[in-house]
Amino acid sequence: MKIIEIDGSFGEGGGQILRTSIALSAVTLRPVRIFNIRAKRKNPGLRRQHFTAVKALAEMTDAEVKGLEVGSKELVFIPKRLKGGNYRFDIGTAGSVSLVIQAITPAALFAPEPVKVWLRGGTDVPMSPPIDYLRFVFEPILSKFGADINIILKRRGHYPKGGGIVEFEVPSPPRMLRPWGELERGEVIKIRGLSHCVRLPKHVAERQARAAEELLKRSGYENVQIDLEWYPRERDPHLGPGSGIVLWAIAERSLLGGDSLGARGKPAEKVGEEAATKLIEDLSTKKALDRHMSDMIIPYLALSCGEAEVGGAKLTMHAWTHVHVVKKILPEAELELEGKIGEPFTLKVRGACWRG
Repeated sequence: MKIIEIDGSFGEGGGQILRTSIALSAVTLRPVRIFNIRAKRKNPGLRRQHFTAVKALAEMTDAEVKGLEVGSKELVFIPKRLKGGNYRFDIGTAGSVSLVIQAITPAALFAPEPVKVWLRGGTDVPMSPPIDYLRFVFEPILSKFGADINIILKRRGHYPKGGGIVEFEVPSPPRMLRPWGELERGEVIKIRGLSHCVRLPKHVAERQARAAEELLKRSGYENVQIDLEWYPRERDPHLGPGSGIVLWAIAERSLLGGDSLGARGKPAEKVGEEAATKLIEDLSTKKALDRHMSDMIIPYLALSCGEAEVGGAKLTMHAWTHVHVVKKILPEAELELEGKIGEPFTLKVRGACWRG
């Protein structure tokens, strides 16, 4: 079979091109060669989380892989057969567990048997979706495609020490995705959230939550409930300090999220306000998906069985790049993007109706 060539410097030129290419290669069993990997990043080539994502998908597909080493700028991935089973992967750093889950989820949904993956690394780290965003936004949105996934947080891991533990499982892979799409979210029914801190005083989580709630209520959202997660010092199992907050708005026809991470010297109030501001901005567009899910949903729309239209709050370079990669590897899918970078957009899709 001819190897599909993917230029990793295209568009945003980051790790998303690699993850999407390998994920779709694993589902379709179409071999790919990716060159100029992460060419537009300050430290180009594979990092630990990218290495782990490729290694995981290689094990799940008995793939032949060339160039799989940290720092590599070129990779050839030749999958043989997709399979289920139990797997364990340790990123070895605070590299993002969430980004590994992004990469392996499509393959797990089309596997012929249940899939369970144990992962260790960073759960709440910069430049990556927090694990709570995957639990409370990504997971329920995927359920609309008929995909039953479970993301179970066992222990958090913040930069730089990592050590977070997550279990990811697909107990009954659907092997086909039904179509789903909404242009607008409808009325907001309620807003929920989770503010956490580890190896820090409880007031950090409280202040994050209070700042977010106050800003949301000043913006007209009254039904707001933000839960707290914190640990007494003597019962805190985490390797290093960290904090963050994830908010999600449950609307009539969809669900949108916003998040922010704590950092040394960053007031807890600013963390809460950042997450609320993101959510308020995306809700103001009335579109069905927030800026992050607008990007992450694209492979599932392309693989699904039918036609759909989705409205996204903000067209990012990630999403634009995603569409390009999908067209290269899955030409059976038809994707029509309407909108400008940084603005609300519409994506019309006729899915490839892929069957595992």
